[in-house]
Amino acid sequence: MMAVLVGIDEAGFGPILGPLVVSSSSFLVPGHFLELDSTGLPAVPPNDSSSSIVGNSGQAGSPHADLWHVLKRSVAKKRTQLSGRLLITDSKKAYSRSIGIKHLQRTVLAVLKCYGKEPATLTELVKLLCPDYLGQLNEYPWHKNAINREIFVDKAEITLASMVFGEDLTSNGVKFLGLRSCCLDVAFYNKMISCMKNKANVLFSVTSQLIKNAFDNYPGEDMHIIIDRQGGRVHYREHLQRMFSEMQLCIIRETPQESIYQLITDGRIMRVHFIVGADENFLPVSLASMVSKYLRELLVDNINCYFLHLCPDIKPTAGYWKDGLRFIKDLQVKAPHVKFNSDQLIRCR
Repeated sequence: MMAVLVGIDEAGFGPILGPLVVSSSSFLVPGHFLELDSTGLPAVPPNDSSSSIVGNSGQAGSPHADLWHVLKRSVAKKRTQLSGRLLITDSKKAYSRSIGIKHLQRTVLAVLKCYGKEPATLTELVKLLCPDYLGQLNEYPWHKNAINREIFVDKAEITLASMVFGEDLTSNGVKFLGLRSCCLDVAFYNKMISCMKNKANVLFSVTSQLIKNAFDNYPGEDMHIIIDRQGGRVHYREHLQRMFSEMQLCIIRETPQESIYQLITDGRIMRVHFIVGADENFLPVSLASMVSKYLRELLVDNINCYFLHLCPDIKPTAGYWKDGLRFIKDLQVKAPHVKFNSDQLIRCR
């Protein structure tokens, strides 16, 4: 028996500038990788309140259920232990101002190459990850002129890392199914906020799109969706029921550490897990985190390049609240001649 394992995570939930990106990564894994109890639901190991689906060895209850352990020949969780392997970890640990995007880029492009995709430009990358977003990019002056910028990488290194990753997957009976992103440009994000009144609801709506996409695209197998839990919310039943009203829903458990739900329709079963720290403890979620961060960083870099070209005295920004406000003030003071649509640049919250 096989099961589809999907990890979902975001980048850009907190900033005032740049897009919100939410991504998913999907794997087909042998059923025995999932520690299930007699009811077919994820079991909780004794003295461990965390979920036992494929996570790190501290959470899974047995090393074989840890995808970092299963794929140890090709991936690593820490930068200091790579030895040529791909880094797959929470994007906050894979990226910093000093390191830049090199680990994000190497991992994302090597994984994409596993299923024959080799984007050479930002346009091609967006087409692969979130094709619906491409038209919106052309409406932004900072993206319009940069959308065809090349992605410069060591192709031989990417090819080798991808080959080792692919062989590791195959030898362990795991299949990589793909990556998918939803990218909310600032103007669309602001419109959604005006409708939903709450950015947590906006994030849940986008996350639900990725859940539905996975459920529709990978029929025929049991499915587990693992999502990094945002904030202190524990109860998701009403939100899931509203988004998936045609499905029968039951609560498996709701605890401070995790909230798990089972949804059934036409004989198909999907279990959705909202887990605290999932971006650090579940490889598919870590990979989704890196994809989201990589795409967001490329798009924020477009903003910086555009405005720094018009006013070289302005310091670049990562878009987070305090520094984003500094960037906006710099534009107003140092570059009053530079005109821009604030609804395209600045989030309302």
